[in-house]
Amino acid sequence: MPREIITLQLGQCGNQIGFEFWKQLCAEHGISPEGIVEEFATEGTDRKDVFFYQADDEHYIPRAVLLDLEPRVIHSILNSPYAKLYNPENIYLSEHGGGAGNNWASGFSQGEKIHEDIFDIIDREADGSDSLEGFVLCHSIAGGTGSGLGSYLLERLNDRYPKKLVQTYSVFPNQDEMSDVVVQPYNSLLTLKRLTQNADCVVVLDNTALNRIATDRLHIQNPSFSQINQLVSTIMSASTTTLRYPGYMNNDLIGLIASLIPTPRLHFLMTGYTPLTTDQSVASVRKTTVLDVMRRLLQPKNVMVSTGRDRQTNHCYIAILNIIQGEVDPTQVHKSLQRIRERKLANFIPWGPASIQVALSRKSPYLPSAHRVSGLMMANHTSISSLFERTCRQYDKLRKREAFLEQFRKEDIFKENFDELDRSREVVQELIDEYHAATRPDYISWGTQEQ
Repeated sequence: MPREIITLQLGQCGNQIGFEFWKQLCAEHGISPEGIVEEFATEGTDRKDVFFYQADDEHYIPRAVLLDLEPRVIHSILNSPYAKLYNPENIYLSEHGGGAGNNWASGFSQGEKIHEDIFDIIDREADGSDSLEGFVLCHSIAGGTGSGLGSYLLERLNDRYPKKLVQTYSVFPNQDEMSDVVVQPYNSLLTLKRLTQNADCVVVLDNTALNRIATDRLHIQNPSFSQINQLVSTIMSASTTTLRYPGYMNNDLIGLIASLIPTPRLHFLMTGYTPLTTDQSVASVRKTTVLDVMRRLLQPKNVMVSTGRDRQTNHCYIAILNIIQGEVDPTQVHKSLQRIRERKLANFIPWGPASIQVALSRKSPYLPSAHRVSGLMMANHTSISSLFERTCRQYDKLRKREAFLEQFRKEDIFKENFDELDRSREVVQELIDEYHAATRPDYISWGTQEQ
């Protein structure tokens, strides 16, 4: 009984990382760029139908919906070798094609205008699944389409499919370099409100950390978008391996999410991956045993979110799930976990069990691998709140001066006032406070004393 997942790709960033993700999935399942199963792909142990469905002529089509308000990226996908892979009915470009101009309000209000067309596509995909488990949304929070239209869709998906899971892969902007989007803090904050209230699980992809990893670990001088997106697709495909090569654990999305998210609002996850390689260039890693992989996953330099470690708060892990791929002896896993506990390599919350869960997953039989064992860590760690604090600080600076609000005022949602901005700021502040509270033993009764 496959639990299908529909992928929604929004805007420039969402469609680019989505494109890399499907490229990776095709390679892992032995599917050609046209969607045809390759001759050598004879192993029947994978579940293709979680992410793909078969057309009448047997070729595979991704359960993906590609949405954008300007045509550039989608046109480049349609001019690539993978053009025939997608269902053309699932590609939506807005008529006027002017984009959202990096303006959240524009993306949001365009969502209201085109939502019937978009939901025709989504409903048709949902009706075509036997037992839909949920949606995965790929987008960035800094621009206009991914943030604004993404926010609108998150709200609508909750209304329309209240029982379905919504997981997002959300790209956070690079803080090390000046952004060309002056209203980025507004866009980010408004989107964060929706990610807090309308998503079940948010995998945070922090461009700051991804760029750092590409330069420091992979020794790429000026990493290009496509190299960064390859890192992202590695994470996306690794985080779904247990769904696609089912074992006895974590073979559906709720199983993955439930172990990581004990309390509903603290659902922002960071990821780590080791050993890292791009484009078959093998990074020199001496040996990869399970213990090596698990130990490396706990090192901050392999984590794809750059959090300032502030000294005041004793940040800690709420939960960890390691997905280990490759030839692994389960007894090794047990030993490695004991070693990690003895050495106290990970600092856990005081109010719950110190749980490092491990899911063992098969590797794709069709891809050559440089390493015997590779691992992905999905971690719920309280220091992620420093990312939100950074966004709030930048937002406060702009808001105090009422800078750049003109272009927001043009849209209906901000015609009267800017309450929506202030409300979003409150929601994000509550989220930050709750992450701080989660580092203290009395967190379980947190939020009940004040009333």
